[in-house]
Amino acid sequence: MPKLVGIQLKNGGRIHDFDPGHFVLKKGDKVMVITEDGPAVGCVCHESQYKTQIPFPQPLKKIFRMATKEEIDSYEHNCYLEEVWYKFSYKKIKERSLPMSLVSLERRFDGSKMVLYFTAEGRVDFRELVKDLVREFRTRIELRQIGVRNQAKMVGGLGTCGRVLCCNTFLNSFAPVTIKMAKDQNISLNPNKISGMCGRLMCCLTYEHKEYVKIKKRLPRIGRRIVTSEGKGKVIRQDVLKERLTVLLESGGEIEIGIKDVIKQIPSKQQPKKKKRK
Repeated sequence: MPKLVGIQLKNGGRIHDFDPGHFVLKKGDKVMVITEDGPAVGCVCHESQYKTQIPFPQPLKKIFRMATKEEIDSYEHNCYLEEVWYKFSYKKIKERSLPMSLVSLERRFDGSKMVLYFTAEGRVDFRELVKDLVREFRTRIELRQIGVRNQAKMVGGLGTCGRVLCCNTFLNSFAPVTIKMAKDQNISLNPNKISGMCGRLMCCLTYEHKEYVKIKKRLPRIGRRIVTSEGKGKVIRQDVLKERLTVLLESGGEIEIGIKDVIKQIPSKQQPKKKKRK
């Protein structure tokens, strides 16, 4: 059975899954990995464990080798520089009154360039800012504008459920989330309850939506008249997960029944067609 190990490429950053291969790793070890942005040093946060999900969503990248002392020193120096350069960049943004919010700063392991991630409501002319940074750091500068959902993914935090944000742990991409998903799941439409830290609709609204839609197709909709063992009535509430209905009987009482207790659904009365005016 294949194994995986949790590697953190940045202090306080997201933990990525890698294939340890033949390496026997323990928590705290520094290893060399190859990422989409080039070589990087990572720290082992979770020791090797067997994969429980087969097949894995994406092929796991392998550990390249153990990091040398020189590479570890370079990694720690990079972490120090990122803190210093972040403060300088933040200061320059404020001095120039640029309408942008600095989210994160990363220096490539080989020192080839520095990447600044920021959020902004629109386009920002940061040409003068780049000149200030090049003059100070003497390296290639790249600025990337990201959305608020990506900001939450990079910064991290705790959701209303009390757990670490999904986007900061296992979500690799953002699926479209709509207000209709909250309605289908009978969730309160209070923005404070259905919005995440990013201010957008919570990603977890998509997790069970398909199952809710599947079950609701079997249930009589709210307002539909049905026949039960207690008599005729109208559906006034649904408990989708339990597949139960609250019915207001014609006699005035309320009963709670399961979907199997519905004898028949009464077809909706067809309204007479209105005559077109000449």
